[in-house]
Amino acid sequence: MTLAEAAAQADSLAEAGSEQELSKHRAEWSDEIEAAARNADYRERAVAYRAIGQFRFRQKIELLRRGLEDESPSVRGSALVSLERLSRDSPGVVNNVRALLHEMVNADGNQAVRRLAIVCLRNGSPQRETIVLLEGVGEDDEADRELREVAAKVAAQLRKRANAR
Repeated sequence: MTLAEAAAQADSLAEAGSEQELSKHRAEWSDEIEAAARNADYRERAVAYRAIGQFRFRQKIELLRRGLEDESPSVRGSALVSLERLSRDSPGVVNNVRALLHEMVNADGNQAVRRLAIVCLRNGSPQRETIVLLEGVGEDDEADRELREVAAKVAAQLRKRANAR
């Protein structure tokens, strides 16, 4: 079984609520995920970082941070997909890498990576600096249209949550 197949199986187990089986599956594949994340081939690293989210592997948050800083846009994207999944019910996951996400939104050379970073920020706490950053991106006429739309939408969601407090 490949890591991608094992990750798909882990995702199915998590969706079904089979926590005990998922835990065993994580134990079997933990070392393989770590090794793949260090592979020289960016495709292997991308699979590893996406697998962290599919396995719901909260113990690998620090490893995910490394993926966010990878040279490959596809690896950074995969790490962001996992970060978004792991942060859906835990804003602390995003809050811990907020500065890095802000940097990605501002300066990443890949538009898809920038959009994914914005989507991740949606799951964090509604902090003022994040809202201001996203509103700025949303109003930037030189930014990609899709990027502006996603940034404006997430900024509005965060502002609404902040005002509800």
